[in-house]
Amino acid sequence: MMRLFVSEDIVNKSESIAAISAALAKAQSEFSAIAKNRAVKIQMKSGGSFNFKYADLEATINATRPALSKNGLSVIQPICDDKLLTIITHSSGEYIESSMPLPTQIGDDPKQYGAKISYLRRYAYQSLVCVMADDDLDEAGDDEPKAKKSQEPQEPRKPTLTQERFDAACEKITNGTFSKVRLLSEFDLTTEQRNHANSL
Repeated sequence: MMRLFVSEDIVNKSESIAAISAALAKAQSEFSAIAKNRAVKIQMKSGGSFNFKYADLEATINATRPALSKNGLSVIQPICDDKLLTIITHSSGEYIESSMPLPTQIGDDPKQYGAKISYLRRYAYQSLVCVMADDDLDEAGDDEPKAKKSQEPQEPRKPTLTQERFDAACEKITNGTFSKVRLLSEFDLTTEQRNHANSL
């Protein structure tokens, strides 16, 4: 059976998490694909910008709740003592709980504060059920998205030959002091030059 490793310093949990671990593992294999239904434009430190796509909290819950419920799991996110709690519970009574500090300064705009809480709820929920619903950013935290696919190393471009140098190479081939194979393989020849070299 899969073991779920959790840190005593980061989360609270029931005395046993055997049943919830098994149920969560099964639920994770049944999650639906999470559509990235939101996009924002992010300004980079270098001065440029890029579009960042992510799934909002509603889309994430809609993609995961059916599988969680099917396996006797539910997630609640109460606010307690200036912390956002995210608790996943199992029908057996077992639970795993994580906590995240809330912003300390509310300011004059409750809507802006509510938006910050929604932002934290989204990340806390995704972290606890272990799903990825954002475009990947580089590990250093820079404001530039990671390349989705590693670039294949490009073959170095072959040098070209002026007509004068090409004629000199052909003369050496005729004299037996240079190889036609090298000329064809090591240089980027024009179609006309390649045809002429092949005729030697």
